Amino acid sequence: MPHTGVATFYDSDGGGACSYDPGPDPLTAAMNSTDFEGSQACGAYVLVQAAGGASLTVRITNLCPAPCRVGQLDLSAAAFARLAPPVAGEIPITWTLVSPALSKNISIRYKTGSTQWWCGIQVIDHRNPVARMEVQVGGQWQPLHRADYNYFLSESGAGCGKPIALTDIYGQRLVVAALPVKPDVLQATNVQFAGH
Repeated sequence: MPHTGVATFYDSDGGGACSYDPGPDPLTAAMNSTDFEGSQACGAYVLVQAAGGASLTVRITNLCPAPCRVGQLDLSAAAFARLAPPVAGEIPITWTLVSPALSKNISIRYKTGSTQWWCGIQVIDHRNPVARMEVQVGGQWQPLHRADYNYFLSESGAGCGKPIALTDIYGQRLVVAALPVKPDVLQATNVQFAGH
């Protein structure tokens, strides 16, 4: 479903509210708080189309708080410049969630301070937005709460270092084999969501 709004731009390094590392990809954006949905938009790919016909795909890495309006995207300066001259400042756009082909699989990262007694788990390089994370505890799947900084938390330690199940917004569920609890280490998996 296409969204209508405006695009502005800021000096982005790819870091921000989603807790991703700053990166070399200049095509990123911050999402307004309504569409950000408490960090569910983190890592989503969005096709942005300007009124003049120019378009590009950006990855959501940050939150654009008020005065950002519903439908608004605050693009990285490099992304905005592909749609309009920066002097324009703000342009009307439409945008749609997309599911681009990716050359890499999903990675998992345990948050700083994670142990077997408490852990935060982040999903990185996912093709589609992640709607749910579950961990295996005693043969059962237990859902984890997602913090607004884009980590799923196990405050009791249940499931830390155990298999993880990820479900995207389209209902596709992937199971990731158990990974050791290594804080701040990007751990590759062999899974990726299918395109939509």
